[in-house]
Amino acid sequence: MALIEYLASNSVAFIATVFILGLLVGSFLNVVIYRLPVMMQHAFKLEIAFFNDDEKQYNALENEPKFNLAKPDSKCPNCQHKIKAWENIPVISWLILRAKCSNCKKPISARYPTIELVSGILSATTAWYFGWGIEAFTLIGFFWLLIVLTMIDFDHKLLPDSITLPLIWVGLLLALIWQPFTSLESSVIGAIAGYMSLWLLYWSFKLLTGKEGMGFGDFKLFSAFGAWFGWQALPLIILLSSLVGAVVGILMIAILGRDKQVPIPFGPYLCGAALVYVFWGERIMNWYLGAAF
Repeated sequence: MALIEYLASNSVAFIATVFILGLLVGSFLNVVIYRLPVMMQHAFKLEIAFFNDDEKQYNALENEPKFNLAKPDSKCPNCQHKIKAWENIPVISWLILRAKCSNCKKPISARYPTIELVSGILSATTAWYFGWGIEAFTLIGFFWLLIVLTMIDFDHKLLPDSITLPLIWVGLLLALIWQPFTSLESSVIGAIAGYMSLWLLYWSFKLLTGKEGMGFGDFKLFSAFGAWFGWQALPLIILLSSLVGAVVGILMIAILGRDKQVPIPFGPYLCGAALVYVFWGERIMNWYLGAAF
């Protein structure tokens, strides 16, 4: 209790603690980003084997070594060297090891410490901006999940239901119990409007072009934003995500020569727009209303 009271009364200690916690969680987020799609693929193969009544394949999959967010222990993908505790300190270990495996000297991607730093900085920024309270606590967890969703969608063009659906329910529960961001009525309408708006856009685009413009995971993610921040937040979030997505897409085609037929995941832009909304949404709306009227 004394520690909690101290953190609640000392903003510097609170921000520093949250920063360190964010770095530690960021290391775990790297694990989730890599392992969750593999776990989903394994579960999908099990379902196919069960559906096809392929007992041999099903048993073979069931008897594979345990693979989840806790097991097996982290290893170097190149030499299978088991990562020791001192080699797993967020950011610091990567610097000490000079971005190389201690055993085989294979380069370690800068992506891992980058995600850890993003998690730490974003967590600390949220603690600084909102201060001690339910807003900061819930948004820090919210942003951790957005980091995971952004990277998985970027890698696999996939937004897992195991994250998007709980996000919707947590948003609704927050509005029911505490209402830190919006009322319960606005949250419920936002969850419905978020899903249905992109669902209608998806089918309109598909009927007109015969192509799929986005995935169903985008509907659920947008629904989650509506549940968290209310239906009033949705127009600005979708506008910001569309603008950024269009600019990035054009630049990737013009500068990197990316094939226009290759789909670009929309989830990262939705997540980025939600982040902008949390910190600057009110100011943007006030500026727009002031400029327009």
